[in-house]
Amino acid sequence: MTDILMPALSPTMEEGVLAKWHVKVGDVVSAGDVIAEIETDKATMEVEAVDEGEVTDILVAEGTEGVKVNTPIARLKDEGGAAAPKPTERSAAKTEEARKAEVAPAAAEAPKDATPAAPAPAAPKSDSGDRIFSSPLARRIAAQNGVDLKSIQGTGPHGRIVKRDVEDAGKAPAQPATASSASPATTAAEPRKAQSLAQMGIPDGSYDLIPLDGMKKAVARRMVDSVQNVPHFPLFIDCEIDQLMAVRAKVNKMLEPQGIKVSVNDFVIKAAALALKMVPEANASYTPEGIAMHHNADVSMAVAIDGGLITPIIKKAETKGLAQIATESKDLAKRARDRKLKPEEFQGGTFSVSNLGMFGIKQFTSIINEPQGCIMSVGAGEQRAVVKNGQVVPATVMTVTLTCDHRVVDGATGARFLQAFKPLIEDPVAMLA
Repeated sequence: MTDILMPALSPTMEEGVLAKWHVKVGDVVSAGDVIAEIETDKATMEVEAVDEGEVTDILVAEGTEGVKVNTPIARLKDEGGAAAPKPTERSAAKTEEARKAEVAPAAAEAPKDATPAAPAPAAPKSDSGDRIFSSPLARRIAAQNGVDLKSIQGTGPHGRIVKRDVEDAGKAPAQPATASSASPATTAAEPRKAQSLAQMGIPDGSYDLIPLDGMKKAVARRMVDSVQNVPHFPLFIDCEIDQLMAVRAKVNKMLEPQGIKVSVNDFVIKAAALALKMVPEANASYTPEGIAMHHNADVSMAVAIDGGLITPIIKKAETKGLAQIATESKDLAKRARDRKLKPEEFQGGTFSVSNLGMFGIKQFTSIINEPQGCIMSVGAGEQRAVVKNGQVVPATVMTVTLTCDHRVVDGATGARFLQAFKPLIEDPVAMLA
């Protein structure tokens, strides 16, 4: 028998959600066949079989959260066609460990003083025969209290029914009594509360507490680490973009037959990449072993997605034309929102660009995306009064902020980068050569 293990889809992945199975017991698979979909805090990835054989066991059900990396999730019959061996004491223990992987999220939600819960019932099906997606804990709570999951609208990922959905249905379960409990009955589970808010005098019931999903936890952890660990400082510069807007209009008219539309952000990415090649000291990362000087300008672009933020990368942006950057950025942004990016498409950039100009934000400062040495924040272009040759005239001005890791990019280096960036963005014809 061959165990199929929960894969590590990125170097930092510790657990994930087994979102969907593409196979069932009895199916025969070949190496390279897609057998499942795994959700991480950033993306949904397909899992391919690395061996061929018949699926004899599905050890982790669809929709199971918190599945640890390297946990067995299924089994294949070996090449000799041998059936699954009768469980020995050792193999039975391994099977039990796999079963525990399914109920681990439920155990994490259960009170610490509660008695061990029975395994969750199998996932029910709707009247049409479709599987009703629900967490192991939600299924067990529903079974204990006679709740029909068909009548509940799930609020978890992809409409999955979770614990709070069963509780909100008005039939929250009673906590099981321990052997030493003298209380004849227990009360229903209470709504989620924030102890920190109670300590600040904010009364329970005056807010709804939305649990943190994996993405929000990851973003929060990375941002706190960045602010605490990186000695950072901002540099500000104003860029006049009237010529950029005129050139953009001409470029888009030329590219219209191809269905390509270049955005201001595409110009910013290209200009930043060229400036990084002109000032390579800004295209660097701090490591305990030394300063990493990157060979290419792999520009990460911040994309807001449902529940968080992700930074897909335009690789070797200095070598690409505006049309190619526009095509790639549009594709990456769409797949980011669909959570279909591969780990290598959002991990490993050397410099970041965050643009809130489309929201009318005039100026802002971003948190550094470690281990990158800089992040550029781009504000909205707006009509301002500027002085030229002693005369006050209108101009479209865009404020750019460069946040630098002082361990890598000091003030002079950051200033030289902005000096290289400003003429490129103000006279973008040079980028078309």
